[in-house]
Parts: sequence; structure tokens; C-alpha cells
Amino acid sequence: MCAVFGILGEYEEQKAKYALSLMHHRGPDFCGIVQERELFFAHNLLSIMDNSQNARQPLRHNDILLSFNGEIYNFLELKKELEFNAGGESEVLIEAYLKWGVDFVQHLRGMFAIALKDGDTLYLFRDRLGKKPLFYHQGESFIFASEIKAIVPFLKQKKLNNDALLSYLSFLAPTPPHTFYEGIYKLAAGEMLTCKENKVEVKRYYDILAPKGSLHDESNFIENEQSALKLLEENLLDSISTRLNASVEIASLLSGGIDSAFIAAISKKFGHNLHTFTLGYNEYQNYDERKNAASTAEFLGMKNSVVEIDQNRFIEASEHVFDTLDEPLNDPAAIPLYLLFEDIAKEGYRVVLSGEGSDELFLGYRQYFEYLDIQKAATLMHKNWLKKYFRSNFSMNREWEWYKRIWDEKLLFRTSGEKFTDLQKNELMRQNIKDNESLKYLASYRERFEKSLHSKRTSHVSDASWYSYIDLNIFQAEHFLRKLDHVSMAHSIESRTPFLDHHLVESVFSLSPELRYGDANTKSLLKKIAKPYLNEEILKRKKKGFSNPYMEWLIASKKIDLILEVNEETGMFRKEILEKYIEMARRGRFKQHVWGLYVLSYWIKKELF
Repeated sequence: MCAVFGILGEYEEQKAKYALSLMHHRGPDFCGIVQERELFFAHNLLSIMDNSQNARQPLRHNDILLSFNGEIYNFLELKKELEFNAGGESEVLIEAYLKWGVDFVQHLRGMFAIALKDGDTLYLFRDRLGKKPLFYHQGESFIFASEIKAIVPFLKQKKLNNDALLSYLSFLAPTPPHTFYEGIYKLAAGEMLTCKENKVEVKRYYDILAPKGSLHDESNFIENEQSALKLLEENLLDSISTRLNASVEIASLLSGGIDSAFIAAISKKFGHNLHTFTLGYNEYQNYDERKNAASTAEFLGMKNSVVEIDQNRFIEASEHVFDTLDEPLNDPAAIPLYLLFEDIAKEGYRVVLSGEGSDELFLGYRQYFEYLDIQKAATLMHKNWLKKYFRSNFSMNREWEWYKRIWDEKLLFRTSGEKFTDLQKNELMRQNIKDNESLKYLASYRERFEKSLHSKRTSHVSDASWYSYIDLNIFQAEHFLRKLDHVSMAHSIESRTPFLDHHLVESVFSLSPELRYGDANTKSLLKKIAKPYLNEEILKRKKKGFSNPYMEWLIASKKIDLILEVNEETGMFRKEILEKYIEMARRGRFKQHVWGLYVLSYWIKKELF
């Protein structure tokens, strides 16, 4: 894991080096810089796989410069295919580019943000599932970086991007290409950018629904459960074993659930008895998974360490975590996760395995099945009276909104992370928000999905496939993975996510929809695969999620008052509605809505006042 950074065009050397230094945590082992007239190309290195001098970047080959953040798990196979005997990942990437051009990215298996300059043309690539972020700014010069904080110093003025604000309120994080800073953009998962003579073009090189070398042809469409289980188990074991390769010790996160338990069990099968880490909360047993995690660790015969968090530690770390994330991200789990990685780093670990992606792939959220049931209401023959009733009886509850969409024949599911609906935003904000306006932030994904419905790839003809597809692209890539990347890299730790191997993802999308959700049980296929490796107690536990007492602590610390304080200055929200949300949060309702407003208020006060 590393940081990439560069400027094409005029720049001030002192400012460029200062901006690069803001990402030192991403690569404390070595800093490399190439400086030329109208070119600053740099790299901060975190040594994981290759500790030799050959791993130092930027790497130059004739007119080619490379700065690469991530891990290419198949680089040994690529070396063999390319008949390239010497060198590590970076050299192999250049060799692959020399053979295949920009299509070299199609041959990579891993997580990456790649900056490659060939002559006067710069190429930027973000990996297929969005594990590694990549941001850019086009002004008098073109600037790119692994984190927003390295680009902010080059803005002439800090302005709020309204599209980022509205998509954040809707979906927990700004949707691509938006960031909260007007003028700073991000690549989406599976996108590449070309910059030549300060002209920028962004296009998609990968899509889950239609990857090159696709598994989704009709001939590969899988309807037999035993064939599906065999394929998925092979892919899962291969993905986990591949991510156990490192020149440093590896640890793993362990909750009380099946995802992390399965990763730990398979790791042990391959000879890695991992040290696992679990979170615990003082005085809040409802959120605590220590007991279940300890039971799992005992069953697997693994060492388990507990990181205990109380209100003081949570509140003291919160603002530092917000700064680490660079912009508002509505995920209260970011703070305990940051503290968890802080303690893991103290133990000397540089690589950690984590279970992100399992819920989206294997339908682990109960609400997926609720949406499938509600979707059936669209087939009712006589529903005009229901349509009129819902229009005349507004409710703040999300269930009201779900049924209204059915009667209005609008898209029902808009990611698992949807918080403020358009109608809620219109009631709360002092700007006019039209109903269904937020669909524009999902439009490109929906267009690709609907296009797949008319292709021969019949495995996509399913509402559940849409849920999984949009969640992997937005809820996972822009929310969970952005959080995981920033809070782990803040402690110079590389996080690896075996469930998000693109081979595994493509295999899941090659299955009949009925195989994925037919028995209406969450993670049905994964539980069947895991049965030989885990006991019944683990397999039957109810999902808790990464929950924590964030609202109780926010209220007790009186930090919640910041929301009204900032609104007095901005006038962004209607005071009486804002107070209504805060009061409901005190009673245990709309908690994440209010947390999102608190995080937003902190950023506005820090960056715009």
C-alpha cells in the first residue's frame, strides 16, 4: 500500500512537497519524487510484498513513469506469461503495459490505484471494485492523489459541491465523480482517466455485468446448486489463500459473524493461525460481540485480542477520524474501526484481512428480502386508491416511501445505504428538492443494469441482482471501502478483502437469481459452503453488524449541539425540522440521519467558516 501523487503543468516545489507529505502515513518506508519542468511525479511506499530497492517508485522505463498503490496478486503468473524473469510488481506492470497497452489493466488481479505516464499522456486507473481511491483536479495544472487532502492546497477557494452534499445525504457518501470540494473529483470503481495536453477523458474499463473474458455468457449460466457451491468454494478458497501471501505478519478482524470466521477458518486451513482482533464497548452489551468472537476464536484455536472502547476514547478520536476521511462520510463505525487499527498497529501488524463485500454478494441484509416482498405489490391490478392514499398521507418512515415508489412505478431500491429520501430532504432543506431527484446519481449504473437485461446474460434478470450490483458500486465502494482504506492507511496498515476478488464476484453474478435468494435466507449459499469449516453455533448466529453506541455518546458528550450551532450560521436546514430529527434521535430513531448531519456540520465549520 502506498500513496500516488502527481502534477502535470506548472507547480511550486515547496507546495508540491508539502502536499505529498500529507500522505506520509500511506507510505512511511520510502518517498520517491521525479521533478522536471511541468512535471512532479511522486510516491510514498509501504513495503509489504517487496522490500528491495526495486520496489521504490516512481519507476522509470524510457518515456514511461509509474506510481502504483495496491497489490497485484497474480504478478508471478503475469511474469511467467510475459516471460519476464526479473523484477517485482512495478516492473511487471510496465512490462504488461508495453505488451497490451492500456488493456494491461484487464490482466490484473488485485486492488490498485495506478498512475502511468507515457510520453505526454497520463493514465489513471482505479481497481474494478473500488478498493483503492484516486482523486484529481483540473485547473491550470492537472493534479492527482490517493487522498483529497493532498489536492486541497491547490484550490484557489474551498467551495461546497452541492451534488456531493445531496448524494451524501441520500447515500451516506458522495457518489462519483463528486467530492465535497468543488473542483476535486474521484474515479469510480472500474474507471480509467486519460489526460493529454490538459484534456481529460474518463471512461469505464470494467463492469461487473459485462467484464472482458466474461463468466456471464449463457453457456456459463449456472442453475444447479451443487455446481454453484463447488465453483464458489473454489473461488473463495483461492481468494483467501492468495491474500495470505506477504513478507510481513498478517492479522484478521473477527466479529461474531460468519464472514470473518470463515476467512479465519480458511486461513488456518492454509497454515496461517492468524491473530484476530475484536471490538468491545463498555456498558453497552447490545453492541458488544466479544463473547461471540471469543467463542469463534476458541473453536478455531486462534489468539483473539479485544480492543475496548468507551465514550471518552470515542469522542476524543472522532474529530481526528473526520480529518482522516477528508470529507463527510456517514458511517459512525469509522471511529471504532480507526481505534481498532490503531491497536493492531501497536502490535506490529501491517496487513489485516477483513470481510467486506460478503453481505452484498451473498445477500446478507434482511432488507434485501423485504424489498423483494414489497416489489411484488407492483403486480397488483387495482392500486389507484393506494396510490392516492400514500400521496395524501406523508410519513417520515422509510416504509412509507418504499410503497409510494411502487404505486408511482419508480425505482424501489436505491442502495442499502439510502438515508434521507428526496421528500425528507425537501422537508428538511431550504432548497427545493424534487421527488426522485437523487436517481440522477444512480442513473449510469441503472442504465448499464437495464442494458444487461436485454443481453444474453440472463443471470441479471432479477431485482436481487440489482440490489447486489448497485450496493457493490455505491454502498461498498464509496462508503465501506473508502472508510476501510483511510482508517487502515492512517496507521500504515494494508487491508485485504477476500470477498471482493473480481473472480469471485463474477462467479456469483453467473448464478441463477433463484440460487442466490430462493429460500429467502440471508447468506444461504455462503452458509452451505462454510458448513464443513464452522460449527452450527457460528452459522446460526443472528447478524449484528458493526454497530456501536455512537448516538448515546454523541448526546452524552453534548457534541450533538454542533448541528444547530452550524445551522445558525449556514441556514442550510429548517430549524424546526432539524430539531425534530434531533429529538427523535434522542429517542432512538433516525440515529444515522442525525449522525450524518453531525459529521457534515463538523466539516462545514472546519473547512468553510
